[in-house]
Amino acid sequence: MKNIVIAAGYATRLGELTKNFPKPLLKIGENTILGRMLDDIDKIDDIDEHIIVTNHKFAQIFADWASEQNYSKPITIVDDGTSTNETRLGAVCDLLMAINGAGTVITHHSPLNTHHSPLITHHSPLTTHHSSLITDDLLVVAADNLLFFSFQEFVDFAKEKQTSCIMCHEQPSIEKLQRTGVVELDENNKVLGMEEKPQVPKSHWAVPPFYIYLKKDLDLVRHSVENGCGKDAPGNLAHYMVEHTTMHAWPMSAGRFDIGSLDTYYEACELARAGKI
Repeated sequence: MKNIVIAAGYATRLGELTKNFPKPLLKIGENTILGRMLDDIDKIDDIDEHIIVTNHKFAQIFADWASEQNYSKPITIVDDGTSTNETRLGAVCDLLMAINGAGTVITHHSPLNTHHSPLITHHSPLTTHHSSLITDDLLVVAADNLLFFSFQEFVDFAKEKQTSCIMCHEQPSIEKLQRTGVVELDENNKVLGMEEKPQVPKSHWAVPPFYIYLKKDLDLVRHSVENGCGKDAPGNLAHYMVEHTTMHAWPMSAGRFDIGSLDTYYEACELARAGKI
């Protein structure tokens, strides 16, 4: 299973803080937002590689960061070629670029003491080549959340159901439901339907940006955009897949902290300083 991190956005809502620096690499306490997430995912036996899809403006920053990490699974940085928020491809197109081998791999950092090549340091010249076609199961994650559960639970759920899966959590606020994806489930957590930003939500099950797409469904994923799937948000693909294959939803076992603004970022920093996260 490949862990694909969608990190090609420009985080314009964080203003000067992310004007020239990627939001996933902002510090929360002693670690970064992305580092906290990978600390968990790297421990999952099924995962054999972390693929981080970013933009050209931030690719070198991610490469330098990756060269300093000591995860047990290799880290691959894929540059989507864009340099401005106005020219961004959108999360779905970034994912397709990664799995179709269309992106440019600017560096590949492998862990020490494995069968992989030695770790490339940030002093080494970057290698540049096209990425490879991916045919494995996928864990797809957004890189701007702090999570209070392990992705291992999500992977185990997908293995039990043997279908592609999304996450969900109960959201009592109608206003917040109107700004996200909302799913209807049966008694076995099979997804019966999904709506993006519904004015009249049909349930209180909101969908965060974490997904598992099994290799048996990758052909649907690869042709999603050409068949009318929206490009901008990762939830567009989940919505498309719900309409074209069987999917289940895992109710999150604990909460998450979505860092979408300066206020939420500073709040997370305060919680870290207080030892609460």
